Amino acid sequence: MTQAQTDQAAKTAHIISVDAMGGDKGPATVVTGLSTFLQQAPDARAILHGPRDVLAPMLEKRRIADRVEIWDAAEVVEMTDKPSHVLRHGKKTSMWSAVEAVRDGSAAVAVSCGNTGGLMAISMLRLRKAEGVNRPAIACLWPSRNAAGFNVMLDAGADIRADQDDLLTYALMGASYARNGLDLPRPRIGLLNVGTEEHKGRAELKVAHEMIGQAADKGDYEFVGFVEGGDLPSNRVDVIVTDGFTGNVALKTGEGTANLISDLLRESLMRTPLSMLGALFARGSLGRLRKRIDPRRVNGGVFLGLNQTVIKSHGSADATGVAAAINLAYRLAQSGFSDKLAARVASAAALAQDTSQEGSNTKTDG
Repeated sequence: MTQAQTDQAAKTAHIISVDAMGGDKGPATVVTGLSTFLQQAPDARAILHGPRDVLAPMLEKRRIADRVEIWDAAEVVEMTDKPSHVLRHGKKTSMWSAVEAVRDGSAAVAVSCGNTGGLMAISMLRLRKAEGVNRPAIACLWPSRNAAGFNVMLDAGADIRADQDDLLTYALMGASYARNGLDLPRPRIGLLNVGTEEHKGRAELKVAHEMIGQAADKGDYEFVGFVEGGDLPSNRVDVIVTDGFTGNVALKTGEGTANLISDLLRESLMRTPLSMLGALFARGSLGRLRKRIDPRRVNGGVFLGLNQTVIKSHGSADATGVAAAINLAYRLAQSGFSDKLAARVASAAALAQDTSQEGSNTKTDG
């Protein structure tokens, strides 16, 4: 990176680019979440993308117009739009505008609640994949028993496919994210499978198991081998690697279960006067539990494998979830995450290719 690029990055580290449109709950929810975030981060600023005539009154109502710049974008990427359609017809959409603000250096990180496939397609086109990365991945935080309170899981839905080379690259990128995002100098990597025995799983998983293990020393991580679904919230592992189909199903299942537990607990505590009294005495502990398992507070998946940073918020996120996603973007921007990860991803991708080639040579020689 040149000195001019470094200076520009420093100037925009406090500016987040936010797509106001595309989420299930509409722009009012995004603006409310942005307002909540700005109250917590007095030095932060934002660029908000969408129809000016719709957004301006909302910003005035929330009294944040002086800290938010609107980039007028009349069109919206719908949840039903295919990525190919978005690439052909999406240049005037709020999502495209949000990513473009990061590309041209106006903002440090982009955040969108919109169509995942469309966001990934635009991000790959405008920000480009890091050298050597075949398929970018979405990394999400999963509440766990670890000291940091979270595990990293990827891919959470960027691409339903992943061969052994992709899984190795995910492991290396996930390790880099854990170092920068969770301050773990030597993360523990696990490969998600239907069992922990080495003979179980699809062929590409068995090959990936060998490749990820071989790359552990060069990648500066500890490989714990195969892990199962029950290990996702455990303290056995820091990074869980899987394909996007499996990861997305696991993520949505976990969030649904957390919401179910919260609802059932509330229903149980409100059932009788005695249980309500017990709830009153346990209010502090129950509040901490609710906060710990609330999926909204860990909302936001990071696109890994691109040259700059994009955060995908859940389409159904409420204001609390939107605020969490923007806060994640801001923390990453403040830490210089994009620049650090770009360098690590480049070296990780090169290492993945080297390890893959070594594996192929070993098979040929054998």
